[in-house]
Amino acid sequence: MLCSSNPSQLITHTHTQMASSSSSSSSSSIGSPTRIRKLIAAQRDPLLAMEIHSVASSLLSDHHLTALPSLILKLARHRRFSLSFSLLRRLPSPSPSLLSSLSSVFSSFSRPDLLLLLLPLLRPPLPPKHLHRLLRSLSSHPSSLPAAFSLLRSSPPDSHSHSILIHAFSRSGRISLAYSLFNRVFSLGLTPDPQAYRSLMQALCRKSQVSTASDLLEDMLNKGFVPDALTYSSLLNSLCRKKRLREAYKLLCRMKVRGCNPDIVHYNTVILGFCREGRPFDACKVLDDMPENGCLPNLVSYTTLVNGLCAGGFAERAMEFLEVMVGKGLVPHFSVFHGLVKGFCNVGKVEEACLVLEEMLKLGVVPHVDTWMMVLVRVCCDDDGEMLKQMVLKNC
Repeated sequence: MLCSSNPSQLITHTHTQMASSSSSSSSSSIGSPTRIRKLIAAQRDPLLAMEIHSVASSLLSDHHLTALPSLILKLARHRRFSLSFSLLRRLPSPSPSLLSSLSSVFSSFSRPDLLLLLLPLLRPPLPPKHLHRLLRSLSSHPSSLPAAFSLLRSSPPDSHSHSILIHAFSRSGRISLAYSLFNRVFSLGLTPDPQAYRSLMQALCRKSQVSTASDLLEDMLNKGFVPDALTYSSLLNSLCRKKRLREAYKLLCRMKVRGCNPDIVHYNTVILGFCREGRPFDACKVLDDMPENGCLPNLVSYTTLVNGLCAGGFAERAMEFLEVMVGKGLVPHFSVFHGLVKGFCNVGKVEEACLVLEEMLKLGVVPHVDTWMMVLVRVCCDDDGEMLKQMVLKNC
């Protein structure tokens, strides 16, 4: 057995095994370095693992360094950082694999201060895989971004390393630095990868720099990269907020040709953009395009369109879409009914407003008190209260 419920018995047993192995061939006995490493790795208690290592080191000289990396990682994962660094300093030359694994552990605990302590131990050049892991760990904390940038500059150039930091600077809103790194990739004779384009474009969209983001999209497409759905969502949303709806619709129509099928989020973004600008009939055209492109409108699509039509004074058209929604088994929010009631009441069509209330009650949607009041005031003014009374009695 490699584990024991009694730590003292385990250490004593291990000591006896290793003492016995020292009188014979250590490579074939239970106390060999390989067995000891397995014994250390099997312990849940990091302090017990350290005790086993200490005993083994006194009996097997070749064990001391071979088991240290796994013990250092075990201590770090159990937040025994002081002990972990104490053992790390005993290694004459820590491997890149160990340092990159430690960086991931420290990053998961949100300890950039410990990440910075690893940097003096690095022996460049690092293998790309370990360099990327270190950069990701460092760049995940704003306070260690300068150290990550310094490590990047001292390492052999590659586009993925730059992409990691471009993403980090973009995420933290430092677009000028992200853009400088982006241009540095070209100056080094490299090509930014798709992640670099995506990160920078999304950051530009968040800052409403939609023209620059659009230029990056074109450059990305010209280089043969296919933007993902999130990139298009960010750009469509920014174009709509900037009231550049013609460009947004054009981009939506070109997505499929460019290798990314528009989804419900893309369509709803443009529908909302048109409705916000008082152009609900253009939004209707977008909704009509959806089925032939393999995307069916959902509750949000119809709700946005009905609200937009009501706000524009087109309650009759909005009522048609409400009927389509209900026919598809979609139950609108009470605010949709409220908008329709308000739209009909505003043009004096009280009977239609009562029909909306009747439909609302049939579907089990509870009207807001303001919805009732809009109808009551107009019914009373028209001296036609019997119609409302009959409608309520029928649905009780």
